[in-house]
Amino acid sequence: MLTVTAAIIRREGKFLSARRKPGSHMAGYWEFPGGKLEPNETPRQCLKRELREEFNIDSDIGSFFGESCYDYGTKQIRLLCYFADYLSGNFELHDHDEIRWLPAHQLLSLSWAPADIPLVEKLVEQTR
Repeated sequence: MLTVTAAIIRREGKFLSARRKPGSHMAGYWEFPGGKLEPNETPRQCLKRELREEFNIDSDIGSFFGESCYDYGTKQIRLLCYFADYLSGNFELHDHDEIRWLPAHQLLSLSWAPADIPLVEKLVEQTR
């Protein structure tokens, strides 16, 4: 099972959603950004690195939010999700072709990657 991380980035009452670019794994699906955990790396270190690599932003990784496991057929993933705060940097898209800042009640209008869906539903429920 592959361990990956995801960040729920909040800013001004809205949450960051990122759409995977064409040609990538899960192209067209929305996700909370993050990436694969490397050897000897903590989930928080992974998220900080991935957000810098994928978006050129600095962030503060906060509390653990939840976990989701999903079998994509060719691989199984364990997704560890944390709250994060955007600190600085101009967003640059490398693995995504669009980002949106949405209030929680609008998140479910997007087509989410299957592993993210339970986490999105939990976030929406907790912010009601």
